[in-house]
Amino acid sequence: MKAAVCREFAGPLHIEEVHLADPGVGEVRVRIRACAICHSDIAFIDGAWGGDLPAVFGHEASGIVEAVGSGVTDVAPGDPVAVTLVRACGRCSCCEAGYYGSCETTFPLDETSPLRGADGAPIGHGLGTGAFAEAVVVDRAQIVPIDDDIGFDTAALLACGVITGYGAVVNTAGIRAGSRVAVVGTGGVGLNSVQGAAIAGAAAVIAIDLSESKREAARRFGATHTIDPRARDVAAAVRAATGGCGADAVFVTVGAKAAFDRAIDLLAPGGAAVIVGMPANGVMSDYDPGMLVTRSQRILGSKMGSSNIHQDIPKLIALYRQGRLKLDELISGRYRLDQINDAIASAKSGEALRNVVVMG
Repeated sequence: MKAAVCREFAGPLHIEEVHLADPGVGEVRVRIRACAICHSDIAFIDGAWGGDLPAVFGHEASGIVEAVGSGVTDVAPGDPVAVTLVRACGRCSCCEAGYYGSCETTFPLDETSPLRGADGAPIGHGLGTGAFAEAVVVDRAQIVPIDDDIGFDTAALLACGVITGYGAVVNTAGIRAGSRVAVVGTGGVGLNSVQGAAIAGAAAVIAIDLSESKREAARRFGATHTIDPRARDVAAAVRAATGGCGADAVFVTVGAKAAFDRAIDLLAPGGAAVIVGMPANGVMSDYDPGMLVTRSQRILGSKMGSSNIHQDIPKLIALYRQGRLKLDELISGRYRLDQINDAIASAKSGEALRNVVVMG
């Protein structure tokens, strides 16, 4: 099969013929039909988080089940599925606490990549998925059946960007009707935090972004206020939009140090800064812990929106069917696999919401 292989950090991906192993016990082989470009993939490709090369990245995907390993009885060849990076055992302490994205179990696929190059040398199974390819082998836990009338490009978005942004609001922070929310960064993940807050009934949804086009998109996704941080003092603007109180929750969906450092300044007493975006290795944030204690504020980490994908993705599909959750509007462009470097360049430029590589 063909795959987009990363052989040098910050370099172009190379379309190559690679070998994909048959699914083992509890595993599934999926023919990929669509894979969105997530900024986590770009960060890995650029070397922000280290790792070994060569590797195939891509983790926000959808496709059709081709084959199942022994022990898999609830999906069958021909079933359409969303493919995620969430490989959860359901039994460890993290899973029992509901933090499936932080599962502590080591799976066979964690130890041995199913990918090999033409020379037989192993190729890294990027983010445990490797979906910038015509097919993947993943654990059964990583896939969620979808209805066959949902477009594969639309379904792919559910696998990461939507569950991460929406889940941070609904699952991690538990936003309720009447809350005041600020979202820092309104790309693909941030827009889903915006619409998650709007669907939850937040009284104020404040979108903060440097890009005018992304601020305009945030309005369409439910933002009640937008702020250009170059034009206004962000903390003062958030207070003005919240009756002088500050935000009950601030969702930082970008990986910039300045955003982490300033999130606390936007909070109301008792509020929570929810860290959704991932900075490069070694980036440290500074804040005054005494002020955090005095104002009874919290800092929460949110990986993959604290989602149980097998419950949350069907709920999101239901909201989409009701016309309450925007998915199709997130897609900025569609590309072939051999155009993946163009898709990544467009995403890195900052204007795309979500570019999708479509196969077949």
